[in-house]
Amino acid sequence: MRDKDALYDTRFRRLVPRPAWDALPEDVRRRFSKRLTGQAVAAYSGEIVWTRLSRAGWWLAQLCRLIGAPLPLAASGPAPAAVAVSEDRESGGQYWTRLYGRVRGHPQVIHSAKSFTGPTGLEEHIGRGFGMALTVRAKADALIFTSDHYFWQARGFRLRLPAWLAPGETVVTHQHLGGGRFAFDLKVTHPLLGELVSQHGLFRDG
Repeated sequence: MRDKDALYDTRFRRLVPRPAWDALPEDVRRRFSKRLTGQAVAAYSGEIVWTRLSRAGWWLAQLCRLIGAPLPLAASGPAPAAVAVSEDRESGGQYWTRLYGRVRGHPQVIHSAKSFTGPTGLEEHIGRGFGMALTVRAKADALIFTSDHYFWQARGFRLRLPAWLAPGETVVTHQHLGGGRFAFDLKVTHPLLGELVSQHGLFRDG
């Protein structure tokens, strides 16, 4: 995609106040303004610097294998990683595929789909009907995605999961580092069990 064509998708921009969006670094705005039509794919490569799981977090990650393994399965040190984003032409959302290297065995592949719908305007669908509604805010040099609630839906039926069934608050931060580089941070924090999952990665534009 030519650079002059990159800034024309307003779906993420509409989720935050315009002044806050305009204050973000140009790299961040460009990354989240690509309309990936046709066969276009946005690719980012880098590394997961570290992944930390509490004991409860490890059990949560294993349980989530039943719905597509959306969380890292083990604590780790540095490992290669890649992310690919493409358009979901049927729903008008985006497919996100994350490839995380591991010390042993095949890399872990995590699939999810973002849709620009629902009560918050953005949802992440994980698998087997499960997903989470996300709020988005811009802060200085970062976009921050925070879970509002979790849900299960099938055949037009939608159930909002009660707080006691939810894993806690999920926060994903996309932070500008300059020179086409950015940091990715994932945290899942339970109100009683504390921090379950924490992951820090460094990526660059493809």
